[in-house]
Amino acid sequence: MHWNSETRYQILLKINNAIITQNTRRDLFNALATELRKHFACDRISINLYDEKSQSISYFAAADGIDPAGIASRESRSLVKGAISKMVIRSGNPVIIKDLKHYSDFESVRSMVEHGLNATMAFPLVIRKKTLGTIHFSFKQQPAYMEELQEVLTDVSRQAAIAVDNMLSYTNLKETNSKLIQQKKYLIDNTDDGYQQDSFFYVAPSMQEIIALVEKVAHSDVSILLTGETGTGKDYLARTIHNMSPRNEHLFVKVNCPALAPTLFESELFGHARGAFTGAEAKRVGRFELANRGTVFLDEVSELSPELQAKLLHVLQDRRFERVGDSRSIHVNFRVVAASNRDLRTYAAEGRFRQDLYYRLNTVNIHVPPLRERMEDIALLIEKLSDHQARKMNGEVPVYTDGALETLKIYRWPGNVRELKNFVKRMVILRGGERITSLDIDKILSLDPPEEAIQQVATLADAERRHIITALKKCRGIVGGKKGISTLLGVPRTTLQYRMKKLGINPADFS
Repeated sequence: MHWNSETRYQILLKINNAIITQNTRRDLFNALATELRKHFACDRISINLYDEKSQSISYFAAADGIDPAGIASRESRSLVKGAISKMVIRSGNPVIIKDLKHYSDFESVRSMVEHGLNATMAFPLVIRKKTLGTIHFSFKQQPAYMEELQEVLTDVSRQAAIAVDNMLSYTNLKETNSKLIQQKKYLIDNTDDGYQQDSFFYVAPSMQEIIALVEKVAHSDVSILLTGETGTGKDYLARTIHNMSPRNEHLFVKVNCPALAPTLFESELFGHARGAFTGAEAKRVGRFELANRGTVFLDEVSELSPELQAKLLHVLQDRRFERVGDSRSIHVNFRVVAASNRDLRTYAAEGRFRQDLYYRLNTVNIHVPPLRERMEDIALLIEKLSDHQARKMNGEVPVYTDGALETLKIYRWPGNVRELKNFVKRMVILRGGERITSLDIDKILSLDPPEEAIQQVATLADAERRHIITALKKCRGIVGGKKGISTLLGVPRTTLQYRMKKLGINPADFS
């Protein structure tokens, strides 16, 4: 067959008009394949995409045979061995094979021969000196006009490269815009969670050691498991790790594991395609995709069922997943911080938590001690949190006596820092600007007898201080006389005064 310059121009113009406005993979390939069929007798058309970073080749689309309804593209799939595509990409030139049987030792070529194809012509898709992939035209019988056809298809490949590049750019922009919308929604929904980067207060040696460890590991990408009782500040610590890491310019995405319903687990974490199930009216970006280049915080991860643990492990191992209703694999790059108020080591040993998932999460373990084991932090926390709440609510800061602070140290704080924050907020609202004594604290917190607390103390001095404070409360700050603590405790008044001065106790605070 002979094509003059005018015929070539008309063919290329028709192909260009058919493909240039197509914005989806399927529409672009269908338009290209259908238009080519009008001008060329071809038994298979395929386009492969090339990823230079991973040195991999994947199907863009392919069509086989003659179908009265037109040539339909099929879903993309990975190529284990793409011998012809690799030859085209490495050389940057077309590869023309007139007899495929001579190359049947290659798996991809052998598959073509098995499907009755005997000749192929492959061209690079190049735009702005970048190789996007390859386009292939295969035949059951070698065309008699192969040299002339090569010239025409070289021009077709240039047009196809422009159309594919436009389509990929459009798709990337659309997906980026969708992700930005999802990120905006996530940030709006999670802005009022009380976290402030400069509100992590501590003086206790145990907390100083923890922060020193956090500073060491924050800049790495190792998985971190935070353990400790509910309310100890694991959430704050996870955010601190993220803010100290190189990932701090990207999202910190919290996943509240106990709130994940098994039926919505994959949709929530992996996202879903439009129409994936009833009610899925729009594509949803999952939590893992939102956290790409950022941090995923798996809060109370021990509450996941074994089935969900297995799905989570698969994603953590491969960093790949598919949206519900979409066969395309999505690669994500995130750092994992997990938290649990359970003893996960024991859970794993008892078979209640997957051991492989436990080891995956527990690269570095940081145990956050309860508030009762770091009493040094209580006075500082009350001071800083009171200032913060007073500014937030335009109120006044209560004035705590030394006795009140000592009483607050005695309290066991079963809710830990979370309970302390609620206490501070309540005091700013109800007692802002007022003087707060130890007796006020007794009434507000309805303190239990301190014997249990005394059994928890670490030193004799602490036990003595608590015991004297308890006696002062009962005697309302009176030291001597029949109603004083010297009589109650059977200790000379001068001895008690000496001990109280040494322990920093002022009886007036309890009057």
